[in-house]
Amino acid sequence: MNVVVCVKQIPDPAAPGALDPNTHTLDRSGKLILDDSDAYGVEMGLQLAAGDGDEVILVSMAPNGETSGLRTALAMGAAKAILVSDDALAGTDALGTAKVLAAAIKRAEPDLVLTATESTDGYTGTIPAQVAELLGLPSITFAKKIAVDGGSVKVERQTEAGYDEVECPLPAVVSVTAGVVEPRYPSFKGIMAAKSKPVDVLSVSDLGVGADQVGASGARQEITDVSKVEERAGGEIVVDEGDGADRVLAFLEELKVI
Repeated sequence: MNVVVCVKQIPDPAAPGALDPNTHTLDRSGKLILDDSDAYGVEMGLQLAAGDGDEVILVSMAPNGETSGLRTALAMGAAKAILVSDDALAGTDALGTAKVLAAAIKRAEPDLVLTATESTDGYTGTIPAQVAELLGLPSITFAKKIAVDGGSVKVERQTEAGYDEVECPLPAVVSVTAGVVEPRYPSFKGIMAAKSKPVDVLSVSDLGVGADQVGASGARQEITDVSKVEERAGGEIVVDEGDGADRVLAFLEELKVI
């Protein structure tokens, strides 16, 4: 089975974040690491693709040919990676990103595509469904358990009240929740092996994606300004002098909560 896992390389959350003063977008010029949320998808892929001839292929989009995060996932056990890196991608919105990822995924001819529910530096949560639509594949979201049975995938889909049991034919796109599995730590042997595993670096033109569909010019949104969050004002202290309940009730009515 051929499992593709979409992984995002992000600035280290432990380091102070910075914004590009011109575009107001996150500065990604430094070293990038594997998004923690994607480690679950990598581990799930490795567990599902454990048979002879099975392999896990990573697909990522990052600036400056950055592969640090990919090497971490390769050290976990993935076989190879496809990296899309092109200056023309700067400022690409979620839909443009999905178009790039979908084009790269097609090259891998997957039986199953795994993604995180959302990235920890973007939080749009739209990429998995967009990729599935662009590829013309079924989409299952919020998977807390995945099993492949012949030509179909069975998923326990997390809900507010428990989980739904969902089944669909392969190939399909499945987004996994944090905690679906426990990601392994790369071994020293895995780290050394990852250095020689192939990473195919592609440009937008290699994928056949139009330049007008990516970058700031192709984006359907623009960040015009960034400002600090307003400090929270002090709350009102209600001293109960026999009318405390009435005052709380009046306050809630003013807020139209009740």
